[in-house]
Amino acid sequence: MRSKSKNYPPPGKAPEIFYDQDKCPVRSILGLLGRKWPSLILCHLSFGSHRFSELRGAIPDISQRMLSQTLRELERDGLLTRESQGGVPPRVDYALTPLGESYIEPLQEMLMWGAKHKGRIEIIRRAYDSETAVKTAG
Repeated sequence: MRSKSKNYPPPGKAPEIFYDQDKCPVRSILGLLGRKWPSLILCHLSFGSHRFSELRGAIPDISQRMLSQTLRELERDGLLTRESQGGVPPRVDYALTPLGESYIEPLQEMLMWGAKHKGRIEIIRRAYDSETAVKTAG
């Protein structure tokens, strides 16, 4: 049971930090990591470094522009490194940083949760869509 100290918000209200756009951990971190492309990229890099073209081949439904943009965001956040090597054409390798590696365990937990509940969620979605279609038609 929670103590009645001022460290806890009243029942039904989140801590104040969640209402502060600049300090909210959900907005700043999950805004990037909660999207599918960063998660897929980090998942692939958890098996070792990859070239841009290898990542593009491993995630065929991502556009080249989106892959470039997401890689830059992940590099900016310190989750991966970009190592450019000379040559023609130039070779660029991407790898997880220690910070990026620390995200793999929670990511795997999320993926396992998704795999466990995927079928159930699809059934619920179909039922919802059916029910909504009936309400709209009627």
